Amino acid sequence: MSLPQQLRDESDFDQLPHNIAISATVADIEEKKGFIDYFRFVIEVKTKGGSKYFIYRRYREFFNLHQLLESKYAPDNPEKPSPNTCVLPSLPGKVFIGNKREIAESRIPELNTYLKRLLGLPTWFLLDESLRMFFYQTDQDSQHQPRALRRLRPPTRKVKTVKPKMDIFSSPRAEVMFDFRGNSKAELNLKKGEVIFLLERVNADWLEGTVNDQTGIFPQSFVKIIKPLPDSDGERENDCPTYSCLRCYLLTPSGVETRDVCVQEDLTIQPTYDDLLSYLRNVFKLDDVALNYRDPEGDLIRILDDEDVQLMIKEGRRQQGKVKRPVNQFPWELHVTLASNLSVYNTEP
Repeated sequence: MSLPQQLRDESDFDQLPHNIAISATVADIEEKKGFIDYFRFVIEVKTKGGSKYFIYRRYREFFNLHQLLESKYAPDNPEKPSPNTCVLPSLPGKVFIGNKREIAESRIPELNTYLKRLLGLPTWFLLDESLRMFFYQTDQDSQHQPRALRRLRPPTRKVKTVKPKMDIFSSPRAEVMFDFRGNSKAELNLKKGEVIFLLERVNADWLEGTVNDQTGIFPQSFVKIIKPLPDSDGERENDCPTYSCLRCYLLTPSGVETRDVCVQEDLTIQPTYDDLLSYLRNVFKLDDVALNYRDPEGDLIRILDDEDVQLMIKEGRRQQGKVKRPVNQFPWELHVTLASNLSVYNTEP
């Protein structure tokens, strides 16, 4: 009898490995800026062995996982699933139009429901390799520190009854950017556009303040700081992010256009082919383009997938000592051509 079959028949939770994910909660969203801007969901994972850790996943990773699980386990007849199938929970659908932040925010409760139901399926299902890889904490996950975890609330605090006297011009304050409904009497209810006066910091992610004669705590990620609390290093509204420079060349029949574009990515990053293509289409305002790099002989090599991107980066690093570049410039360059123009390639043997 196979292990999945044995677990299903015996319903023996104790046989599961200790590193199996048994619950997961979307704690927040984080915006990722770079070759293409997108939002990632910050997910706290708990394992059978009692450990906790954070992973960071895009919606498309949820979607790809769901598609894969459906192809393996979805029954032909949901009313009568076979022993090797199960009825999967519904995943919130794709949204193609709208504000990216608002779309990500609206997905959080739906994804939490999805995760709860997904990890509540029979124990044999939790052993699926694709599912385990989705919840696996990669090195990149472990090295990243979440900026805010507004759904992992601090311990309940006693609500203050003293109403402070506020000076609208000198008091620390913030503007509410998103509606927020508190889960307890200790938490404020906020509406977009309100100004909240800040009293003190609760922890790295929560503040205490007063609005509409009510005092309580609230997540910092729902507000924009107008004037920070004294000695607060958490708000750096005027700090400029550090950008890296990417040298690009657009090759057209009329000539070569050189462009240095800035992206908020580390110089060691390896972008995906899809992200690079989307980004350069937007930079040059052209849809019918192809990405290329030059090999040591000076010939253009067309980039078609992520493996080609990896080869380009390796080749660029080999040439680092031979080419002088600014310290903030990527060690590789992109040559953008029209996809239909094959004359730019050396076809001679």
